[in-house]
Amino acid sequence: MLRQLSAPAIPALGCLLLAFCTLHPTAAQPASSSASVLQAGSKPAASALHTDGITLAEAIAQAKKNEPNFAAAQASHQVASLAHGNAVAALLPGVVYHNQYIYTQPQLLLPGTLLSAASQTPRFIANNATHEYVSQAAITETLSLQQAAAVAQTKALAEAAAAEEEVARRGLVAAVVALYYNVGAAASKLTIARQGVAEAQDFLHVTQQREAAREAAHADVIKAELELQQRQRDASDAQVAAEKARLELGVLLFADPHTDYSLASSSAALPMATHQDFLQAAHQDNPDLAAATASLQAAQMDLDGARAAYLPALTMNYFYGIDAPQFAVNGPGGTKNLGYAATATLDIPVWDWLTTHRTVKQKASIRHAAQVALTAAQRRLVADTQEAWSEASAARDQLASLDQSRQTAQESLRLTRMRYVAGEATVLEVVDAQTSFIAAANAREDGILRYQAAIANLQILTGKL
Repeated sequence: MLRQLSAPAIPALGCLLLAFCTLHPTAAQPASSSASVLQAGSKPAASALHTDGITLAEAIAQAKKNEPNFAAAQASHQVASLAHGNAVAALLPGVVYHNQYIYTQPQLLLPGTLLSAASQTPRFIANNATHEYVSQAAITETLSLQQAAAVAQTKALAEAAAAEEEVARRGLVAAVVALYYNVGAAASKLTIARQGVAEAQDFLHVTQQREAAREAAHADVIKAELELQQRQRDASDAQVAAEKARLELGVLLFADPHTDYSLASSSAALPMATHQDFLQAAHQDNPDLAAATASLQAAQMDLDGARAAYLPALTMNYFYGIDAPQFAVNGPGGTKNLGYAATATLDIPVWDWLTTHRTVKQKASIRHAAQVALTAAQRRLVADTQEAWSEASAARDQLASLDQSRQTAQESLRLTRMRYVAGEATVLEVVDAQTSFIAAANAREDGILRYQAAIANLQILTGKL
């Protein structure tokens, strides 16, 4: 058909095709391109996420939503709170609307017995009639010291679960802090490693120039090449360490650990409280101590509940409704089926083959273990607070020294290279200066990481983080 078109008609056909593609752009695209466009529009690119940088507070808040141990601690706290509510509800009267129909086989018709009388006499003497209807509201109340002890015990267990949840939260915060700062430190060390590669490459170029000018031996070039290879291996290891650090933090923060993100810039000069204020805050609100104290209280209440089994228990019942051969308020002959009944039962324990005695001994052993755990938690708190303060103080005092060492090593490298170019230093001295600079720079990053982690640990112990 195209062969039959005249030459003036071809430009007109081209205009029509261009207009159609303009009105329907998807028609001019392959199916694969359309699918890729839809996929790109449905999910934003990972590189576009978190361009402003994730702060430490945001990382902690996100990790709380994804960490399973913290979720389990939250669930345990909620379960313990609901169990306390059930224990309180057990002290209150229970109401049941009871409906029952009972049929009993009647007696046989004996000689001289009226048919109606025989049909109304049940064979089971425990039943009242051959047809019995029960429809009653039953209120039951049981009074015992075991119930009161159970209420106190579940309250203490709920408090212990709340403290354990706080322990899990602080543990999660400590993990996030370590990973968060480790990402920054790994990135800084990667930068230092790349600087080392650039320095080694530049020095190799200098040795090659000096060899060409017959001012240095070929051994200097070989030594510079070996140093460059080592720096390249160090840079590769630093790259792997940086990727691992980002992945470990990404596991806690995102559904996809490969999500691209950046961290907000942070300074190493974090505030540090006084020793006295820190000790007072750490001992005042410590979840480990609170959990041990609540566990001891729960063990004591459990022991009291076991001892309460030696005492009587009073049960009271009140029934209101009908229990009659007819399902009706009034019976035949003007009798009243609707009425009430009440019972009171006092159960006095007499002999249970020493079961209660053994149970009391079991609970006493558990209470003793809880007492030992509380004492250990108190000692552990004293040691942890002192260790944390000493660590933070040492890390703070070493920051200036580490920074000065880095500057000194950098200046030593510069002067050694100048002496080598002037022919006054050997290649080994330059390599040693390079190694010293890399080590000093990495030590400074480790010192910053140590100080940041130590300050965060102090804030975690005082509940500020």
